[in-house]
Amino acid sequence: MAALNIAFEAPENNGGRCPSKSRPIDLVQLATQTKGDKAVEIEILQIFARQARGCLQALANQTDGAARIVIAERLKNAADAVGAHGVSNAAEAAWKNGPDAAQLAQVAASVIEAENFILKLCR
Repeated sequence: MAALNIAFEAPENNGGRCPSKSRPIDLVQLATQTKGDKAVEIEILQIFARQARGCLQALANQTDGAARIVIAERLKNAADAVGAHGVSNAAEAAWKNGPDAAQLAQVAASVIEAENFILKLCR
């Protein structure tokens, strides 16, 4: 349990820069959204991980460009809600520019990075 508390503590603010935003999940934003309830944070992150993986699979299996754009937008919105800024940025690029192979690879990399971060937090 001690590791869980350490993982979710808000980092100190050094010079106005928030180190949490450089992580795959912004834990400060998530704590603000959940009012610091660690059980809710874990549950939300697990739901997001499943949803992100589903969106990633849908993007890979979908050939219709318009449908891919809708899926990328859905992923961006979900990522914004939990503070997954890397996923959000990659999904936004795919959404705005139409997802090509390079953008889909970037989305996949950011989703995998966020999933691994979530798995470490949930141990």
